[in-house]
Amino acid sequence: MTEEVVQGRDVTIRFDGKRCIHSRACVLGHPEVYVPNVKGAWIHPDAASAEVVMHTALSCPSGAIRVSHNDGSATSDTPPMVNTVRVRENGPLAVEAELLIRDEPQTTPRATLCRCGQSANKPFCDGAHASAGFTATGEPSAREFAPLMVRNGPLNVQPLKDGPLLVTGNLEVVSGTGRTTDKVTRTFLCRCGQSRTKPYCDGSHKAAGFLAD
Repeated sequence: MTEEVVQGRDVTIRFDGKRCIHSRACVLGHPEVYVPNVKGAWIHPDAASAEVVMHTALSCPSGAIRVSHNDGSATSDTPPMVNTVRVRENGPLAVEAELLIRDEPQTTPRATLCRCGQSANKPFCDGAHASAGFTATGEPSAREFAPLMVRNGPLNVQPLKDGPLLVTGNLEVVSGTGRTTDKVTRTFLCRCGQSRTKPYCDGSHKAAGFLAD
């Protein structure tokens, strides 16, 4: 699916179906803007204020929805002041940062990365964790950490062949309930679904025979 672009009076909405994990924050939060299960046009940027439509993009964890003001005054693609990875219960890793993947700058600062090992769109989540019955806590144990001197800046995610995600850059690991559990500048995050120390890699991908580019 190519990116859908719908221009309204004040804002333009871009939707990338390959990034969508169906968190449904958009269609449940503002069904007047995003109308589910209809034929034809389903995105209506003029059905709410520009501020409301912008909020729908900022609350989209996967970056599938992007919004920009037509006068250039604001965009949802602005990187955050604090880089975070939020550990979703039984689901993916939701990253928000000035994001690079395989050294390539991303068009959006938000992405959901597979941690069940089953996605057909690795390193991104495609919702396969639900059908696979993946279970993993969203409340990892807190580690000892020191404050980061800088809390934002580029964050590079490098999927290692047949192995974990190597993440370099300033990053705060946040539980599903918003508790900061770690602060790092380099870490290895599990993406095979087998680690006993999730969300971190413990080498289990080797015994599991995990294969991924």
